[in-house]
Amino acid sequence: MTTFHFLKIWPEHYQDVISGMKRAELRKNDRDYSVGDSLMLKEYQPKNGNFTGSEVHVVVTHITDVSDWLPGYVMLSVGLLARGRS
Repeated sequence: MTTFHFLKIWPEHYQDVISGMKRAELRKNDRDYSVGDSLMLKEYQPKNGNFTGSEVHVVVTHITDVSDWLPGYVMLSVGLLARGRS
């Protein structure tokens, strides 16, 4: 079953995702991610703790288990679907 996840993303990484340069997300595997899952990456300002209102919708196309190097983490390959205000 496909799941929809809402996740924070910092501004410098957000820009790289929407430009198509960044096609992978290193994430803690605390949500049981699966290929086909949708991620709504919401741009977040860590300095002031606020969301900017910009968001990008991506789909998980591949999952690499990196737990040998980072226990509990996965590398999610993603494909761009749509973006909101930016």
